[in-house]
Amino acid sequence: MLAQRGVLVVVFEQNPRPYGKIEDGLPRWHVKLRKKEYDTINGKLDRPNVHFVPNTKIGRDVAFPELAREWGFSAVVLAHGAWRDRPLELPGADGFVGKGLVYQNDFIYWFNHYRERAYKGPQYDVDDGIIVVGGGLASIDVMKVLQIELVRRALSERGIDEDELEIEAEGIPAVLEEHGLVWDDLGLAGSTLFYRRRIEDMPLAEIPEDADDEKRHKYETTRRRILEKAMQKYCFQVRPLRAPVGFITNGDRVAGLRFQKTKVEGGKAVPIPDAFEDVRAPLVISSIGSVPEPMTGIPQDGLLYHYVDPDLGRLDGYEQVFSTGNVVTGKGNIIASRKHSTGVTARVLGDYLGVPSAQPTAAQEQLAGHVGSKPPLDGAAIEKLLARVHARQEAVGYTCAYQEWLARVTPPDLA
Repeated sequence: MLAQRGVLVVVFEQNPRPYGKIEDGLPRWHVKLRKKEYDTINGKLDRPNVHFVPNTKIGRDVAFPELAREWGFSAVVLAHGAWRDRPLELPGADGFVGKGLVYQNDFIYWFNHYRERAYKGPQYDVDDGIIVVGGGLASIDVMKVLQIELVRRALSERGIDEDELEIEAEGIPAVLEEHGLVWDDLGLAGSTLFYRRRIEDMPLAEIPEDADDEKRHKYETTRRRILEKAMQKYCFQVRPLRAPVGFITNGDRVAGLRFQKTKVEGGKAVPIPDAFEDVRAPLVISSIGSVPEPMTGIPQDGLLYHYVDPDLGRLDGYEQVFSTGNVVTGKGNIIASRKHSTGVTARVLGDYLGVPSAQPTAAQEQLAGHVGSKPPLDGAAIEKLLARVHARQEAVGYTCAYQEWLARVTPPDLA
């Protein structure tokens, strides 16, 4: 939107490739969706007026206050999403990471990349009986990974080589039937998802804020059907109304979780006194959501950034900074992030940069009051800014065309 209207845009990307969680957080069986999103991203970046700067993480390679206040940009838009897993708030959790406890983002990254020759990250053993703490769509993806990997291994022990994409598409019972087997023949208990509230409360379908009781009930029924269909297709178990309250340990490793039973009152999970359950497991995966990474110079409210204007993602002390997508919405939904970013950009264009984009709203007119006097950058300022951009590009080896860079940094065995 910016480039189409003649605005010079610089895109800083922390990775070599610009695909973010489409590549590293979306399980690799989403082949068609992944290609569609890759093509969309490439179409936005490979165009005039857009300068791509890969391998540059703001807050590490370039300080955020420096970028926002010293580089000379008319506006800075934070669109880096939510890359950090929401911490599992149990005593000692930080010390158990990698010792029987793993977070969803790390686990899915491993699943997407572990077969590549260049992969040097952590390795995870998908054993039978793994515990997953979660309840959202992302935790369902984790369950699917676990079950598909378990079934592939069980079939491999019988001399059967099955493709994970086939299992994901057809479902475990259908694939087993092709080989004259049923789930019980595998001798597996499977993985179990634990959720603190009711199945109907799982955020598997978003309920509109203005929904009445009848519509809310329909959405709750839809949520249950989505979960039941996934359970039937991938043979995992769900234990609702269970909140983790402590670790079961074996030496310095996690060996399971202690859960407290709950009841739902006023939409909240309320612990039931003296109702505990110990569940042992070879691995615990926490899939309770993602939050933005802390960044020096950005104030926070707990785990989230502190916005003085949540609609535009504006930060105190940075009048030229805006935020969009998952870093603001806290939702992993691609469509929700794109809708939010489109709305924010339209207002940045009209209110802040003075570029016509849409009919102004009352909020836009208020913004225009304190930014309308800002002149556009002159030629010397633009040259100085682009000199810093080009210096950073050269520092990371980005000295070629966009498509040539992608060909250079894409592993030949990337799934």
